[in-house]
Amino acid sequence: MQERSTRRKAQRKKARSRNMKLSVAVVLGTCLTAGAVYAGTLYYKADRALDRISASGTAPAATASPAPSAPGASPEAEIVEEENVSKPLTFLLAGVDDRSGSGGTLNTDVLMPVVYEPVSKKLSILSIPRDMKITSSELGAHKANYYYAYYSSHHKGEELSKMRELYGNILQMDIDHMILINFAAFSGIVDELGGLDIDVPMDMRYVDNADGTNINLKKGMQHLSGKEVLDFVRYRKSNRGTAESSDFSRNERQQEVLNLILGKLDSVSGIAKWGEIIDILGDNIRTDIGKDQLMSWIMNYPSMKPAASELITLESQWKSPYVYANEEDLQEKLQKLREPLGLPPLDKRQLLDAFGIAD
Repeated sequence: MQERSTRRKAQRKKARSRNMKLSVAVVLGTCLTAGAVYAGTLYYKADRALDRISASGTAPAATASPAPSAPGASPEAEIVEEENVSKPLTFLLAGVDDRSGSGGTLNTDVLMPVVYEPVSKKLSILSIPRDMKITSSELGAHKANYYYAYYSSHHKGEELSKMRELYGNILQMDIDHMILINFAAFSGIVDELGGLDIDVPMDMRYVDNADGTNINLKKGMQHLSGKEVLDFVRYRKSNRGTAESSDFSRNERQQEVLNLILGKLDSVSGIAKWGEIIDILGDNIRTDIGKDQLMSWIMNYPSMKPAASELITLESQWKSPYVYANEEDLQEKLQKLREPLGLPPLDKRQLLDAFGIAD
């Protein structure tokens, strides 16, 4: 009798063990299936969005992802492939505002040359003030934010490559790609991520009925929506009695917001929002990066996410109607941005002419 009881207990124990293993298998299988479905949906969304984002065929061939090495490939070919993978990438990032009421000027309120180092995963970003004097041998002297609007109007379909060429000559470095972002994308992404917690350093109040701008932020720690974060980043001057912000302070705010967004994108809740974010990007970004390259970067974002980012700001002063760069600071900051690229020293005469600085 005791032996029979012992046998039944052993059978029940084995059954419970099988049930537990089965339950674990079901949970893992469900997670795996859900993950596969999500990845498939993400890929589908990305594929559709990239058709709208990418001006395919205009990206420089030298910056495309290297193809996998064929079996038996020579050591020399493998070395070239490794060099391409580790080669720093350069971008020109521009932000435009084409809201109704903004006049449709497409002036670039944000203009940032960027260098990304794949090995260290460091992102170096130079912020060029929108009103900085820039001189082109073709178009003469204008504010930095003028040129995209001009090329968009007079060289439709070539504006991205024209901007790359212009600022590549000015900065004395090849620029691989240009990325143009509508401010609507910025606000939409922040909203999808649930907003950002930001310590606003001062009251910010500015109203412009012509373009619909209405900035009204109070000093202190608070949870900001996408529209409010955009106001926080853009605020410079006030017409309602609050203190004005310098370009330097605005650049610091841009750095803070960039870090907050990157952190949220990498979180569990942020990853779950990638599908919606890709839809937003598809409607509000244009670039000359090839579609295949963009898809590769999106699907490998966790491994490519910058480990560190540095916003490089320029010392400058206002002399109506332009902002002028400080000569020594300009040379130092540009050399810092270009350092990972292994380029020769800057041509000082060419640099001073490009930025309208008297020697």
